[in-house]
Amino acid sequence: MAVPKRKMSRSNTRSRRAQWKTTAAPLVACSRCREPKMAHQACPSCGTYNDRAILDV
Repeated sequence: MAVPKRKMSRSNTRSRRAQWKTTAAPLVACSRCREPKMAHQACPSCGTYNDRAILDV
């Protein structure tokens, strides 16, 4: 297994970590009400998932 020979400086470590960026989760249209929702989640506006009523809204 590779082991670093020297300690990595704080500026180099932080410069490398600066590339770790998060992106917003893409929204999809609900199949019933066409409101934007997160994929693989129940729709918060109509309460359906996979065209079945899951939540009481």
